[in-house]
Amino acid sequence: MYPIVKREKLADKIWLMDVKAPRVAQYCEPGQFVIVKIDEVGERIPLTICDYDREAGTITIVTQTVGASTERLTALQEGDSFQDFVGPLGCASDLISEDIEELKKKKIVFIAGGVGTAPVYPQVKWLHDHGVDCDVIMGARSKDLLILEDEMKAVAANLYVTTDDGSYGFHGVGTAQLQALWDQGVRYDHCVAIGPMIMMKFVCKLTKELGIHTIVSMNPIMVDGTGMCGACRLVVGDEVKFACVDGPEFDGHLVDFDQAMQRQLQYKTEEGRAMLKLQEGGTHHGGCGHCG
Repeated sequence: MYPIVKREKLADKIWLMDVKAPRVAQYCEPGQFVIVKIDEVGERIPLTICDYDREAGTITIVTQTVGASTERLTALQEGDSFQDFVGPLGCASDLISEDIEELKKKKIVFIAGGVGTAPVYPQVKWLHDHGVDCDVIMGARSKDLLILEDEMKAVAANLYVTTDDGSYGFHGVGTAQLQALWDQGVRYDHCVAIGPMIMMKFVCKLTKELGIHTIVSMNPIMVDGTGMCGACRLVVGDEVKFACVDGPEFDGHLVDFDQAMQRQLQYKTEEGRAMLKLQEGGTHHGGCGHCG
């Protein structure tokens, strides 16, 4: 069992939990995720790692209530436990494998939307701890939905906060803030965007025009987390990939967002899943060892 040692409400329907999972904490890196399961009958839920403490043996996760399973998850209290807490899964961020001195030469910006701030934070923190400066644009629909602002401010070289309704910070979405900075002469050569699919799509559209290499995290389309369900199948360039086993991070300028979003909607129905399985044949699954 994996006990919850801290539980904190960050915003409406958004909760942070620190979970005692020493083996996961020992080996995880920024960009990876875990699969949690409340009990024997609970759904498997993939969640990106928000933070980790190797000495304390804890993993921090952030969950937004969107359905029955996440409603049950966020109802857990300090002292309650998860039956399963599996990880680290997926590939770590490419940035942490690069030469530190070369990273210091790059002008890096992260764009985080909504709960996408949670998986952005450990990457920015890791870079900060290794002496690499980066800017962060983080936003939400309104001020009361912003999360981890103080934590991000402590590790970002420059933090730009945006709200869609103008209730706090820059009035507009993250792409508008990036364009405004660019118009002021601020230049970036590397961008990491994590948030809703539609947000990442439009970030990539802008950064392609500006010539900024862009990485996105496709964790929003993960379901099973092992490649066996076929939910996170996507096309990157001319290749079929699976977010959970090949990612979750990919070159955003190569991701077919329109196909991924349309497929995500189709996957939500039983008939849609059956049709996708029929249409995709041997490429419907990834990483299960039984498909080509």
